[in-house]
Amino acid sequence: MRKTITHRLPFPLIAFVLGFMATVASGAEWRTDYEKALAGAKSSNKCVLIDFNGSDWCGPCIEMKKVVFSKPAFSSYADKNLVLLDIDYPQRKVLPEKLTAQNKRLEKQYGIDKSGYPTVFLLDPSGKILGHLEGYGGQSSADMIAWIEKLRKR
Repeated sequence: MRKTITHRLPFPLIAFVLGFMATVASGAEWRTDYEKALAGAKSSNKCVLIDFNGSDWCGPCIEMKKVVFSKPAFSSYADKNLVLLDIDYPQRKVLPEKLTAQNKRLEKQYGIDKSGYPTVFLLDPSGKILGHLEGYGGQSSADMIAWIEKLRKR
């Protein structure tokens, strides 16, 4: 007769570990609704970082997400200090009609030129523009955090 030993972990511990793993795996939360992002920033007193990009066709946009936004240091910083807003202009995937209309409106509102993708704006908690970057020049997540901190302290 073979004995099997089973270890039982308390459910709260399992839930905590799984939740932690999901947070680490997904990185910082990127929102797509402009109005909700602004409201969230105001209520939490955080700045808004807007990334205008072409997620499925823009090489520099894809590289910036990979090298800057997906790094644990940036995700950790963003969780504490930013509301992240992804404004996407894809070519292959189809966005919901409401999101497409919002993104077209924001393109005009912020004067976005698709030849300058990615374009990143930093807004204060009230929605005032603190600064912006056009294009991706190989910055690291540390460079992006330093840029944000410089603008926040003005």
